[in-house]
Amino acid sequence: MNAIVLAGEKLSAKENVLKNKALIKIKDKYMLEYVLDALHNVKAIDKIVVVGSKTKLEEALGDRIDYILEGTDSIVDNAINALDLFPCEKEALLMTCDIPMITVEAIEHFIMESKKSGADLSYCIVDKKLNDERYPEVKRTYVKLKEGYFTGGNAFYLNPEIKDKVRDFFEKMLDNRKNPVKMAAILGFGFVLRLALGTLAINAIKEKVDKLLGINAAVIISPYPEIGNDVDKESDIKFVEKYL
Repeated sequence: MNAIVLAGEKLSAKENVLKNKALIKIKDKYMLEYVLDALHNVKAIDKIVVVGSKTKLEEALGDRIDYILEGTDSIVDNAINALDLFPCEKEALLMTCDIPMITVEAIEHFIMESKKSGADLSYCIVDKKLNDERYPEVKRTYVKLKEGYFTGGNAFYLNPEIKDKVRDFFEKMLDNRKNPVKMAAILGFGFVLRLALGTLAINAIKEKVDKLLGINAAVIISPYPEIGNDVDKESDIKFVEKYL
């Protein structure tokens, strides 16, 4: 399959939030290079597409990337444009550029479990207990589910054929991610209430996505916390440097 890495420049007014993360140097390499190193060593991966600032990426890493696409302001459009490069493919891996601790084993596990699930779309999550055990000083945002506390990973596995089915849904979710009322309108009040109370089961999330989008979805619990430890702030760089 082919891999798509989202490496767009982040527009944010927040203090200490990093911009153009792909080309930030961590130790002696660009952050994106760590992700590329892992992908190049995953046997299941064929071509790699990076979406971001084409000029900057070509200057820095052009010879290490099969395709470089100019990014837009829309994360969803960036992913769709990259998928359109391979119209006949049945599977693809979508990742972000800001997980320099990612390992070959973490990617292979996610791909393997996604394939076994038979899903059209799968997303990975990481258990807080595992993250706390492996990286006790890391600060992540966790959601309480029926099975425990989890944080989101930075990878999707999908069948490109479903891209038109899911496009509007993901655009609405991203646009309204900070508006609980509109989120409830999209997902249903009962679903949002169970999420807020921490009683929502992982399988209920899968079933909701299946019903809303008319696809077969899967939620993969990864035993590799590196897939969820993204770099967003200056303090995150220090944390990553300690472990790399």
